[in-house]
Amino acid sequence: MSHLLEVKNLNVKFALRFGELTAIDGVSFTLDKGEKLGLVGESGAGKSVTGFAIINLISKPGYIADGQVLFDGQQLTTLDEDALRRIRGDRISMIFQDPMMTLNPVLTVGAQMIETLKAHQRLTNRQAREIALETLQKVRIPSPEKRLNQYPHEFSGGMRQRIVIAIALITNPALIIADEPTTALDVTIQAEIMDLLQALCASEKMGLILITHDLGVVSQVTEKIAVMYAGKIVESGPTVDIITTPRHPYTQGLINALPGSRQPGETLSQIPGMMPTLTDIPPGCAFHPRCNFKTLVCEMEVPLLMSRFDRARSVACHIKDN
Repeated sequence: MSHLLEVKNLNVKFALRFGELTAIDGVSFTLDKGEKLGLVGESGAGKSVTGFAIINLISKPGYIADGQVLFDGQQLTTLDEDALRRIRGDRISMIFQDPMMTLNPVLTVGAQMIETLKAHQRLTNRQAREIALETLQKVRIPSPEKRLNQYPHEFSGGMRQRIVIAIALITNPALIIADEPTTALDVTIQAEIMDLLQALCASEKMGLILITHDLGVVSQVTEKIAVMYAGKIVESGPTVDIITTPRHPYTQGLINALPGSRQPGETLSQIPGMMPTLTDIPPGCAFHPRCNFKTLVCEMEVPLLMSRFDRARSVACHIKDN
């Protein structure tokens, strides 16, 4: 059976005056219909660039240097802009981090939803408005008839994010890429938004790629996780396995830094140092300057992402016990 999405050896580079920088290096993963994947890592790991690259939204001087993105068997990286536009926002939708930057402040919510629909489907304004009302009801917006005629500034942060989700859902996409969809929202609203996304994925059989730095959120939402560091996937596998028995030292550090990983009164663990910049990726394993288990080989050779224990679990680490 073919996958809904298959990313093979994806490489993204940025061509700058002093040379090329590699932002994404050999990233591969698959996603099936209705499946939920978490892309996890610190800021700068390459999560968002991976999400943008799937729908070829990489702005110059960035470009996809190599690899394949297969969606329903169709190669996306070779499509021209017109063909891509028919897929983006229709079959594949993206939820961006900041709803105030995503929504147009001078257009009503209804106008923006109707415009999205009519860009991909032949509908009258009345038909598009009916679909917009139904979609607002799906994302649990109260008084949808009234809300359609309001502007983004008239909504709270949580409601604006629901509107962004509604616009992403309005064309009944097969895949949603959610880039930090709960950024800047309080904990209660975060939980509501994630519950909403889960429910919609279950009812609509949509695939979901959840891009986040929050392992706590991912552990409650996704079926599998890909942990990214310095543009590479360093560990991937079923969510329950990675959360309970992380194998890569970086994944272990992320989980040990979670508040729930320590007893009350105990000091939280932290990963020393910072994520390297694209201009200063260390030789060998990119994580070795921050790793407590590094050996000489870690400083010299790049570890390959290899299956460990079973075919569903992959780790890029020289430490054989991991």
